Amino acid sequence: MNQTQRPAEFFLGTTTPTGFKGYFDTLWQESGRRMYLIKSGPGCGKSTLMRQLAAKTDGEVELIHCSSDPDSLDGVILRDKNAAVVDATAPHTLEPAAPGARERVISLYHTLDNDRLQAHQTEIDALFAQNRQLRCRAARYIASAGGLLLDSRRAAACSTDFEKVRAYTKRLAARLLPPTGEAGCEQQRFLSGITPKGPLFYANTVTALASRQIVAFQDEYGAAARLIMELLRDEAVQRGYRVIVCHCAMHPEDKIDHLLIPALELAFVTSNSWHPARFPGQKNVRCSRFTDMAHLANFRSRLRFNRKAAAELIGQAVQLMAQAKACHDELENYYRPAVDFAAVSKAGAQLAEELR
Repeated sequence: MNQTQRPAEFFLGTTTPTGFKGYFDTLWQESGRRMYLIKSGPGCGKSTLMRQLAAKTDGEVELIHCSSDPDSLDGVILRDKNAAVVDATAPHTLEPAAPGARERVISLYHTLDNDRLQAHQTEIDALFAQNRQLRCRAARYIASAGGLLLDSRRAAACSTDFEKVRAYTKRLAARLLPPTGEAGCEQQRFLSGITPKGPLFYANTVTALASRQIVAFQDEYGAAARLIMELLRDEAVQRGYRVIVCHCAMHPEDKIDHLLIPALELAFVTSNSWHPARFPGQKNVRCSRFTDMAHLANFRSRLRFNRKAAAELIGQAVQLMAQAKACHDELENYYRPAVDFAAVSKAGAQLAEELR
């Protein structure tokens, strides 16, 4: 990767109120991208291998972080090579649908000393089980927080003039999204997520892909911004742009938080207390302009309670996720001594050669 070029950073999966939600299986649909699925155990060199591949390319790179451990990678997307290399193990297990034709499995299981691992089978089984249990408990806290935040959004929606929102968005699209006459497309990502380090927002990705203009919709509850983002996404695709659709980690099924349009060096972002937008020169749009604030005041106590309780629940989830990561770190302590890292490096070199 060119040292002067900053890679875009995303999550492709994260823990949501409905459990783990990922978009790994959509990557091959993006321009018929070649997929390389890495299989191995924890601490066996998958993330290091992917970082090395990213560092060796001079083209545009996307780094896909692991939401359970943001310091590790779940994948790299090499846009100039139309290829993606991803960790295909749980919780985002991937199996090839068209082996060899569309996907290639890079198995590193042969680098493991099975006898050495089998000697610690009881401890390893217990740690895997504990890790799953902690992640499930964290997901329940996130689900409860998601219900409260959805209740706040619905309360705010009662005070929002959606016809005014539609009219504004139509004018904005006409001004900022000139038709190209090309076929547009969308790609699915997360720009934020709940992690063992707390809520994380990859703000640097916005500045890397949108150096010309950033429009920030200030909307704490998301009622107006949700519709604005849906309409802008539709307009951008219809007008022929590649749009990176960044879903809300708390409600990915029905809420978009951010839109990135690299061809225009343009970003539309939602700003709230969970991921505040503070970019130099950003254009701020206060969504209170679409809101009957006197009517919204009737929900003041409900909104205050929901926000405080959701923050407490997410805090508890973060603690549980940190404990789950500690379990994963213990697992790595068993696996690392059982790995032939020279064999891992050889597999990485062969893959790098294939991707040249």
